[in-house]
Amino acid sequence: MRLEGKVAVVTGGGSGIGEAVAIRLAKEGARVAVLDLNESAAKLTADLCDGIALVADVARSAAVDAALAEAESQLGPVDVWVNNAGVAGKPGWAKPVNARAEQQIAESATGAISTPLDALITMDDDEWRRMIAVHLDGTFYGTRAAARSMVKRQTGAIVNIASICGIVGCTGHPHYSAAKAGIAAFSRTVAKELILQGVRVNSVAPGFIETPLLHSGMTDTLNAVITLSTPQGRLGRPEEVAATVAFLASDDASFYVGQNLSPNGGFVTV
Repeated sequence: MRLEGKVAVVTGGGSGIGEAVAIRLAKEGARVAVLDLNESAAKLTADLCDGIALVADVARSAAVDAALAEAESQLGPVDVWVNNAGVAGKPGWAKPVNARAEQQIAESATGAISTPLDALITMDDDEWRRMIAVHLDGTFYGTRAAARSMVKRQTGAIVNIASICGIVGCTGHPHYSAAKAGIAAFSRTVAKELILQGVRVNSVAPGFIETPLLHSGMTDTLNAVITLSTPQGRLGRPEEVAATVAFLASDDASFYVGQNLSPNGGFVTV
């Protein structure tokens, strides 16, 4: 019960990693506000963790500010804020990229890969902006809103969800990789600023985790290749990421400032 008496907000808490994080923080004693664009999903998770459900688009700063105000109105001052909300590419965008990636896999057996992915040159402005807006802008808006509340009390913990794609770059996903790299860099920077006001900021860079978001952007063949490329021989579980978030949110991580922890099964070692 490391978070007993604390108030936590989890964005993108309606499914996947966000759902697991909300449930884990509640098990650690926190009163949890589950924020999601999908109201029914937010309510389902809130029911599982005896919390409250909030609806907001994290890509809109006013919506994030309003969600924070509502959470504090119902639960009290926020102690933990987790920026987890994210999206995959828009429907159909990844299909031709995945087809070309599978062709590259087939060609690799011959020792000569000739098929270009064309992910960058076929990406339109809307696809790029949507990814950056939800992941990177949303993390900025959430961190700023939470910090404004926390610095008044000289205490708090903010955990931002990055990705190993932001560390190594995931081929075929330049916009997602850029957004996640930005989250990690942003977290390191603001962590150095806010720690003097009692607020700790860290990030988590999960490897490939068994979630609906992963499967929405990957084929069975690509998932198999990723699994084989992971030294532990399997995809991660949302609960394993949630455990890392719970640690960073707790006083056990009191000397962690601006760190980027990566539960990834050995896919990346840094």
